[in-house]
Amino acid sequence: MKLTYVGAKPKVSSRGVTFDQTKPDKYTFLNAVVELLEAFNINEKVDKSLHLESIEHKNYAGDELVDMLSKHCENPQQAFDTCQEDTNALIEKYKKQVENNSNLSKDEKTAWLGNIDYMRDYYLQYVTNESAYKCALHALADQIGKSHIDDIVFPMGRNYGLVTSHLVDILRDHKPAFDATLSIYMKDGIAMGKLNMNRATPIKI
Repeated sequence: MKLTYVGAKPKVSSRGVTFDQTKPDKYTFLNAVVELLEAFNINEKVDKSLHLESIEHKNYAGDELVDMLSKHCENPQQAFDTCQEDTNALIEKYKKQVENNSNLSKDEKTAWLGNIDYMRDYYLQYVTNESAYKCALHALADQIGKSHIDDIVFPMGRNYGLVTSHLVDILRDHKPAFDATLSIYMKDGIAMGKLNMNRATPIKI
């Protein structure tokens, strides 16, 4: 498994390749989620609230990120075993869309299909980075589930806000599931985030 930055999701056509900036490379967020994972066990819990105001910042290289995933994820290799298969399926889907497009000439189809094949390695790395990010988010959700905390307080910088916004969706499907909500406030002139797990209060009978 190799983790390295490639860029936003490519948009291929018969005229060439552009990139969809609304779908960034998940490698961009891997460093932040790993920092959150590392900070989880060393920061102070106060009344079921985890305060991450002083996260240790470190810029991890690709091989270091792989090591961190091996440390925090239960079975990181499982997340990457299907990357090649998923990439092939994605490429085949794009190719069928081109082949079934009756508005394209033969030359346009040939050029488009060639551009898709040209981007095969790019697609593979993009899918691999996405799988790594999902693996790390699930590891963070597992940490939250085991810790029994009610909320996490953290600074909004260094992509922590975006990571926790993505984590909200993961937590909804987690076991146990959390109807988590993210809020933002200012503290001493610094934008802070608060991820509330909204744990249900047990009904006493």
